[in-house]
Amino acid sequence: MSQYLRTSVLLLAILLIAAGCGQGNGKQEGAQGGAVTDAPKQEETHIKVASLIPPMTEVLELVKPKLEEEGIHMEIVVLSDNTQPNTALKNKEVDANFFQHTPYMKSFNENNDATLAPVREIYHAIYGAYSKRYASIEELPDGASIGIANDPANTGRTLALLDKAGLIKLADGVGYNGTMEDIVDNARGFKFQEVDLLMLARVIDDLDLVAMYPAYAKPLNLTPKDALIVEGEESPFAITLVAREDNKDSAAIQRLAELMTSEEVKTFFEENYSDSVMPAFK
Repeated sequence: MSQYLRTSVLLLAILLIAAGCGQGNGKQEGAQGGAVTDAPKQEETHIKVASLIPPMTEVLELVKPKLEEEGIHMEIVVLSDNTQPNTALKNKEVDANFFQHTPYMKSFNENNDATLAPVREIYHAIYGAYSKRYASIEELPDGASIGIANDPANTGRTLALLDKAGLIKLADGVGYNGTMEDIVDNARGFKFQEVDLLMLARVIDDLDLVAMYPAYAKPLNLTPKDALIVEGEESPFAITLVAREDNKDSAAIQRLAELMTSEEVKTFFEENYSDSVMPAFK
């Protein structure tokens, strides 16, 4: 082989080796000379969850750091009334909300052509009727003024509570779906004032009896132990994490639901809200 040919072959071999070394395939050489694949990057997810007041907002704050560790960044959107969270969820301005029970959600769906969906029940808020004027239900006079929430779901819930206490009589079979028209016996002449759910605590000084959630009674230094009547544990009104049909099964929403029903959250309820909250999960 001529000197020129040998030189050309040598140069070609050098070029091929250099090309092979410089052509990356996404792998790194390990300590023992073997190929090591790049570690997959954890995909980050961003979700928005609407809520209203403690303990709802506190539960979300409690689980937020754990979500962050797993690459799920949650923004907690605190709103000011009990219609905004569902409107925002329907319009896809948020991905979930945490403030309501399923009957309230269903009522919103029916009235707004929405497809909100329950994800997981979180806790039971002990519902009761309070008075600043009377120490027992037996003291409540004929013709007393009673404040009840003005939305259909909570109206029915309150009327069922009053029916169970023997203050009124509802038509047979209406259960928690009762309306004012379903009162078939109001022999004691009670006067009902329908008030926005968030305003009930503000009218307690003006009325004889007000039915409300413990979260609204707490700023008045009242707990369910102070209520003249309370709902039983059979209530179907657990405060629930809610999303939409199109996203309720997403990985981020399901992981949020898992963390909200963890032992850590149960302990939080036991240590901070044992007098007003019962976990809805085992």
